[in-house]
Amino acid sequence: MADQIFDIIVVGGGPGGYVAAIRAAQLGMKAAVVEGEHLGGICLNWGCIPTKALLRTAEIYHYITHAEQFGLKVQGASVDLKAVVKRSRGVAKQLNAGIGHLLNKNKVTVFDGFGRLVGGTAGARKLTVEKEGKPVATLSAKNIILATGARARALPGLEPDGKLIWTYREAMVPDMMPKSLLVVGSGAIGIEFASFYRDLGAEVTVVEVLDRVLPVEDAEISAHAQKSFEAQGMKIITSAQVKALKKGTNNVTATIESGGKSTDMTVDRVILAVGIVGNVENIGLEGTKVKVDRTHIEVDQWLQTGEPGVYAIGDVAGPPWLAHKASHEGVICVEKIAGEKDVHPLDVTNVPGCTYCRPQVASVGFTEAAAKEKGHEVKVGRFPFMGNGKAIALGEPEGLVKTVFDAKTGELLGAHMIGAEVTELIQGYGIARTLESTELDLMHTIFPHPTLSEMMHESVLDAYDKAVHF
Repeated sequence: MADQIFDIIVVGGGPGGYVAAIRAAQLGMKAAVVEGEHLGGICLNWGCIPTKALLRTAEIYHYITHAEQFGLKVQGASVDLKAVVKRSRGVAKQLNAGIGHLLNKNKVTVFDGFGRLVGGTAGARKLTVEKEGKPVATLSAKNIILATGARARALPGLEPDGKLIWTYREAMVPDMMPKSLLVVGSGAIGIEFASFYRDLGAEVTVVEVLDRVLPVEDAEISAHAQKSFEAQGMKIITSAQVKALKKGTNNVTATIESGGKSTDMTVDRVILAVGIVGNVENIGLEGTKVKVDRTHIEVDQWLQTGEPGVYAIGDVAGPPWLAHKASHEGVICVEKIAGEKDVHPLDVTNVPGCTYCRPQVASVGFTEAAAKEKGHEVKVGRFPFMGNGKAIALGEPEGLVKTVFDAKTGELLGAHMIGAEVTELIQGYGIARTLESTELDLMHTIFPHPTLSEMMHESVLDAYDKAVHF
């Protein structure tokens, strides 16, 4: 096969990879994407998007089963699990096709297969593409971007089997509705599945090795979340470890160690959500100067690896493991390669984090504790959902908006939210941080009434003892 020559080749068609390829094409480069499974990557096909479809179903079911609170009478509501899963897969399929259309529209060549570096110099990097052990193409480009993503981590003795012990993949397409469920890990993935299955009626237990759920969030928000989850009937066990999983015919017995004591718990199914590992195997890193640290590729501020002409973006390049971070890195990487002006390195503190459980959780910037650890004298504002007219009208009076400012400069250091639709609201604070807004900028901004966004304003005012409605 003759070489096919490109200006840039992206290995991986996820939210980082396909965005990087499209941006490269927009900048006049001849671009290609190599993807062996599904365009859109894990996020679109087996993560962000289909889980949101599932969670939307659970949210609607929750409202139906509490319809009397809204003056409605509903009888005979039930869950058709097969139909729930079908809708979720349909959403993913629709968007997958959309990615293909976008790549075609931008004249990006797509190769169906798995890419592997085979040497060359920065002037002509070589890449082979194979599918099911058979060669597909030999490609070359001056620049190659690795966007190979990550996969679920498995712990020794707690390996998933896809039947009784699930990863996120099996949890998204269940063949039965478990009456009881153990979720190992309380990060965003674990808590979202815990929330989904609890709202559909399962008895859910969450085990977290650290001392609180959603441990990357502000401690106050974590405490609020745990209280809410427990009020819903979820059992939360923190500072605990699952030491063993013993499979039965149609159940699993977990040995949980907490406070020096071990207890056994038998459940229908287990979901493992204990982190991810980068996909760095079999992509030709051997013999290159690419450095790998704990399964993630090391990069500089422009996403350049130690090997000239080779870059890495997204989950494989390390935390935060978020689709929007990957997309942003893809744009930064390509624009730097193209020599565009005004390209800025990624500031990870400006990457918003969202968890779509019930109630939702969202944040950007530093937690109160992290801000203090960095030496800031802080002013903290809070505003409860209970004080907001729109929240009460929606029947969503539970939640909190918290803002953290530098006491001397007025810089917005961080914002942390829990409650209905906060994953949509957080971008307001994200923009504020990007624009380096101070408390005065936010105070002078007019927020519409009645909206949930008014709480963002009130939280800022509260930090300076100016809150009106609290």
